[in-house]
Amino acid sequence: MTQTLSPEALQTEIQQEIAAHPILVYGKGTAEAPRCGFTLETKTFFENLGYTATFVDVLENPEKRHVLAEMTDWPTLPKVFIGGQFYGDTDILAPMQEKGELEPLLKAAVGQ
Repeated sequence: MTQTLSPEALQTEIQQEIAAHPILVYGKGTAEAPRCGFTLETKTFFENLGYTATFVDVLENPEKRHVLAEMTDWPTLPKVFIGGQFYGDTDILAPMQEKGELEPLLKAAVGQ
């Protein structure tokens, strides 16, 4: 049986995950088994740019999903963090890429 964490503990857990991963995606499913088209789209987006993102499946933890929505003020999934900053999803990232704004963020996040 899984122990339910308080919203504060979940927020701490989320902050630790964000700090530990240069490119982090909270989505439906994992990179190996996306459970929605948007999560798959996000995985493919980063792969096409030559970057690997870490995925956290929030379908397994509705409380975590709720805390994430409150933290980001972004109701939908996936939620992408790059270098500790929240950027939304590929609807935000694709135009950034087209303008040349995304690559420097990704390089800085992964230490290139």
